[in-house]
Amino acid sequence: MTDHFDPLILNFVYVIAGGALTLFFMWMGCKLFSHIVRFNIGDELAKGNMAVGLMIMGIFIGIGTALGLVIGLGLN
Repeated sequence: MTDHFDPLILNFVYVIAGGALTLFFMWMGCKLFSHIVRFNIGDELAKGNMAVGLMIMGIFIGIGTALGLVIGLGLN
């Protein structure tokens, strides 16, 4: 089935789908973390809680790493 599509277009489809899945799972991870520890992430960031800020930073780094891997592996 993939023989009918241009590989460049197919790579963009893989990147978009992988990026959407990555963002969804990072959002779910943040929600799950917020539910487990029973505090509101937005309120804690407003108070200047550095630990919550570092956790959000880790999520963003995870998103960037995962998207980079999806893009890099999709360009084979």
